[in-house]
Amino acid sequence: MTSSIAAGRDFLGRQFERNKARLGHARQHLFDRDALVQAGQTPYEMIHRDGPVSLRYYPPLTDSEIELADGSVLPVAKTVQRTPLVIVPPLAVNMLVYDLFPERSLVRYLRARGFELYLVDWGTPTRAQDRLDLSSYFADLLPEALERVRAHSGKRKLSLHGWSFGGLFSLCHAAIAGADIANLVLVGAPVDYHDNGVLGERYKTLSRHAGWVRRYTGLTAHRLPAALLRSPGRLNALVFKLTSPMTAVKSYASLVANLHDEHYVSSHATNAAFLDGMVAYPGGVVQDFIDYLWIDNVLGQGKLPMKRADADLSGVAAPILNITGRHDVIVTTACSQAMLRHVSSRDVTCRTLKGGHVGIVSSETAMTETWREIADWLIARD
Repeated sequence: MTSSIAAGRDFLGRQFERNKARLGHARQHLFDRDALVQAGQTPYEMIHRDGPVSLRYYPPLTDSEIELADGSVLPVAKTVQRTPLVIVPPLAVNMLVYDLFPERSLVRYLRARGFELYLVDWGTPTRAQDRLDLSSYFADLLPEALERVRAHSGKRKLSLHGWSFGGLFSLCHAAIAGADIANLVLVGAPVDYHDNGVLGERYKTLSRHAGWVRRYTGLTAHRLPAALLRSPGRLNALVFKLTSPMTAVKSYASLVANLHDEHYVSSHATNAAFLDGMVAYPGGVVQDFIDYLWIDNVLGQGKLPMKRADADLSGVAAPILNITGRHDVIVTTACSQAMLRHVSSRDVTCRTLKGGHVGIVSSETAMTETWREIADWLIARD
């Protein structure tokens, strides 16, 4: 009898401590989430800034090895790869996705594999930047940043790693830049918007209706004020989550179920810091989305999304590693690999790996599959 009472007291004590932890973690997640976030811990130097755009350089790691999320240890390379690697992010996302956790950080992993590593940060565009369009990024801002990389590294040829719209920027820039681009790593990079699964069917429907509107009214997105089409960061975050609403629901349901676990709560806050911290699309970019990509599907025809017509995807001759996600509903494999119809590159490798649009670049699966694939492919061509 005495032992049963003691066991009951122990159980109630454990439950009390568990519930106390749940309340404390819930309060911190709601009111002091930044203290839980583990992202952005890899040191870097800011070597260039122009308005909202900045350029990061990740210096050599001081450790002899790094620990990865799967429990393995990666020795830090003693030799540096000849060709600097520049990460070209998409718009709207914040840079935490490349450095989410100390043990699951793409920038730390690539630096450990011996790459002289740079990252272009597009920053947070204000309303004063609503005039920026897609070509502003791949034909003006990106070339300026890459020249800074060349001055800093002393190397003319550079490799580009572009995810999502960063892949689109990298591909379009390579069409203009020619031989200065040594290699292209394109992860979930959109090209043919009309051959893009369920979303592609919607774009084709929009294209048909918009064609009618153009014929009878002359109205296009580019005839509207750019400021009117600006897409705020909160809206971008909401739209992104709505591409997989059940995933978002399950995420918060799991958080509630694991509020007693400090590590789980910290991990959830870290992922949320990336997903909830999206930034705005300038109005000029949205104009290009609508007219050039969704309606006219110019990239699917091998053309660049810009007014100038003297360059196209046939100007891309650099080796290409094309990676897509098997479960990516935002950029399907067919949408991305449509680039192969137009580029002049003779060295092209295509991989379809497990994961969705974000998972192929930042998940634990990406760490063991995508990151290794990228590093090995680039090293083999160095």
